[in-house]
Amino acid sequence: MNVEPSIQARLLRLAEVDTELTRIAHRRSVLPEQQEVDRFEAERNAQKDAAVAVEIVLDDLDRDIRKLEGEVEAVRKREERDRGVLEAGSVGAKQLSELQHELGSLERRRSVLEDELLEVMERREASAADHEHAGARLDKAESDLVAARERRDAAVADLDAAQQRCETDRANLDGIFPEELLKIYDRQRTERGTGAALLQARRCGACRIELDRGEIARIAKTAPDVVVRCTECGAVLVRTKESGL
Repeated sequence: MNVEPSIQARLLRLAEVDTELTRIAHRRSVLPEQQEVDRFEAERNAQKDAAVAVEIVLDDLDRDIRKLEGEVEAVRKREERDRGVLEAGSVGAKQLSELQHELGSLERRRSVLEDELLEVMERREASAADHEHAGARLDKAESDLVAARERRDAAVADLDAAQQRCETDRANLDGIFPEELLKIYDRQRTERGTGAALLQARRCGACRIELDRGEIARIAKTAPDVVVRCTECGAVLVRTKESGL
């Protein structure tokens, strides 16, 4: 196939654009900013779970406190009733003894309940402090995540802009190449990653392998407008002054 040397040389620019597009696609797939977002999302979720766990503990303690307060109040009212009966002095000796015994039991029961209530309230105070700390950690995780997403969005926007520029450049370049040459280039790029490369001295710019002297001699005798390809990788070899032919 014969193509003007100046058109063949433009393949190098096309290869640069395609290499950049490949780099952009790879960067998208391993975007550090996205990995950072994923890490902060995991941290935010962990902190949210921790905060919810503390809230559940607080709810349970509040329920226990209400229950104990109710029991203490019920015992206190029973004590007040019994004392009222005793102070009225209208009971017999047997009932008096029973009331005094019951009052002693009620006082002991109230003392136990009040100790339990104090213990639960102390636990609630500690859990409230844990909840405050968990909330602070969650707020920080949320803030870190927002900042990470902003950095990710900025990085993606840069990639989008770079990709748009490359795609525009490629569209402009596509129109200058013969269809047959472009098919060879695209097929080679799909199969081997690089469709065209500079022949620099004896080395193929695509596979980086030195061609043997016989092949170099054959290429040197080939007319400038003849499209030549690397015998090692198949890439279109673009000849310039750097080729030293």
